[in-house]
Amino acid sequence: MSDEKPSEEQFLRGFLKSEEDLRSYARALLPTWEAVDEVMQEASVVMWRKLDQLRNESEFLPWAKVIVRFESLKARRTFARDRHQFGDDVFDLLAAGDEIPDEEDLIQERQALKQCLGKLDPDQRELVLLPYRGHGAVTDLAESSGRTVNSLYKKIGRLREKLSLCVDGEISASGMEGEFS
Repeated sequence: MSDEKPSEEQFLRGFLKSEEDLRSYARALLPTWEAVDEVMQEASVVMWRKLDQLRNESEFLPWAKVIVRFESLKARRTFARDRHQFGDDVFDLLAAGDEIPDEEDLIQERQALKQCLGKLDPDQRELVLLPYRGHGAVTDLAESSGRTVNSLYKKIGRLREKLSLCVDGEISASGMEGEFS
């Protein structure tokens, strides 16, 4: 794309393409998914208002992340009295540590994750995905299965570790294949 200002249509495409990454970024900075929803709503309004500041469509994600970060900071002020929230120093580390991954790397990671999820048995796969199904899903399973919530989260943690090792192995293996072909 040239250095022309993005049109409203291009903005919408950029937003929809980046929304999942922006939500993930906001979740790293905020305590709940409800807070993420609120911040994303406000950030999208701010992005729309500041569309004229976006130089081109290819810079959408970094530009949008700055707005999400500032909106997250505003939202954190409302959570400031909650003793379970990270301090500003931790927040700054989380925000500063953000790097925009290469799109090819993201595609490779998603493919590796999909392969690794496929290696889990269906019950394990369902359990590792359960926390993403919504508020209370793990608690509901714990109650219906007669297990404690803590024991389920420990099992989920072990499965996530197993997935992480598998994904790293898949990525390493595919990287080595590329070197020898």
